[in-house]
Formats: sequence, structure tokens, C-alpha cells
Amino acid sequence: MAAHGATSLKVLSYNIHRAIGVDRRFRPERIIEILGHHDADVVLLQEVDEGAPRSRELDLARELAAAAGYPHFAVGHNVSLRKGRYGNATLSRHPILRERNIDLSVPESWIRRGCQHTTVLVGEGQARLEVFNLHLGLSARERRKQVGLLARCSELSGLDDLTPTIVGGDFNDWRSLLWPLFTNGLGFQSATDSRKGRRRALATYPAFSPQGALDRIYFRGPLRLTGVHRCRLHIARMASDHLPVMAELDLLP
Repeated sequence: MAAHGATSLKVLSYNIHRAIGVDRRFRPERIIEILGHHDADVVLLQEVDEGAPRSRELDLARELAAAAGYPHFAVGHNVSLRKGRYGNATLSRHPILRERNIDLSVPESWIRRGCQHTTVLVGEGQARLEVFNLHLGLSARERRKQVGLLARCSELSGLDDLTPTIVGGDFNDWRSLLWPLFTNGLGFQSATDSRKGRRRALATYPAFSPQGALDRIYFRGPLRLTGVHRCRLHIARMASDHLPVMAELDLLP
């Protein structure tokens, strides 16, 4: 239950691997079941296809949003395929005021990377929640440069410390090397790491036997963490190669 005057929020981050499970089968209904079970207010998805043959040429963001009951969604495409494209998608129970896809590609990038920024209007007072949904690269050098691009972009650098802000997604940050950049450099708190940042990060990859804490959620501003957990549904071990992780937060007045 939220504190007096606060608005409770559930934020879920999930690399859905195009809804192709570890059994190599395209089964979007598994993703829908998982999203329905957790019933988050804001969902950050990565590796979301549109028009690709491997996913029946579906607009996955639209399909998942409709099936899971999210009236608002936005998509930021990063990679163009021979046919179709894919990227990040943000689903929301609350209205999305604006959206923009931020290019995080650097010379070291094997494929294009991006961060989708949405401004979500939350609660009766229509408070603005700034949400950044990203998918970083595979090398540590690449990821550091990408965080630098994110930190300098006008969408994030133009926000003050009192603006409720979420940065989540697939960081590919096996060794928590980015943790001090966000916590010390940018003033965020981590929902998915212990205070020391390295010892108790929630492992989400691979889904069937998690070893790496690749999927993370950071927050800043008048937000208070009230709970965090990764998905424990048996179906989630098969639905994607990642497990979803969810943070429960109070947006303070």
C-alpha cells in the first residue's frame, strides 16, 4: 500500500527475445500471460519485433499491449532487418505525453542500440514520470560510451534531481560496472542491486538458471522503493532467455 498521498507504481523490465523462447518457438501468449500475472503500471520491453518473418510479421508491441490490457504504448525501433525491424517498447496503463527514441549507437556497436524516452502522466494529479527504456551493447567499453551518450542527451540532462525518473532495461552489465556511473555520477538509486552494488544484484539471465544481473531498474527523484523481485513463474523460464524484473515504488507528493 502506498504511503499517505503517494501513488504506488509497479515498473517491470523484460527482454522478451522477440517472444521466441528457449525452445525456439514463437509464443507471444507466454509473454502475455507473464505480463498479465504481474500487472505492472509501466512495462519496459526489449527486443520487440515489427514486421519480421520470425515473429509472423506481427507488430508485437501493439499485439502485446492490446492482449495485456495496456491502452498506451510507444515503440523505438533500433535495428532494421532484411524484412521488418525491432527495438524497445514501453507499455503503460497511464497516458504517454511524449516519446522519442535516443540513438545510443557508438563505433564499437555491432548493431544499433537505443533508448526510448517516454513521459508518462501518472495519478490524478497527472504527475510526469520520465521513463528511459534501453538496451545496451555487449562490450564494457561500448556500454560506458552509451551511458555517456545517455547522460549528455537533452532528454536526461535537462531533468533536475526532483523529477521522478526511471532508467531500466537490458544493461548487459555482468559485473555491475555501470552501477557507480548511475549512482555516484547521475544521482540514481538502484532498485535491483544491493547498496554495495555488486553482491546481491538480481540475476535474470539465462532464464532457466539465472547467473547474470543483466536487467536492471534505476530511479531518481521523489520515488521510494517498496519492493523488488524477479519473475518466479515456471513459464518464464521458457518464454524468453531473460527473466522479467519488477520494482514497486511510491511516487511521493
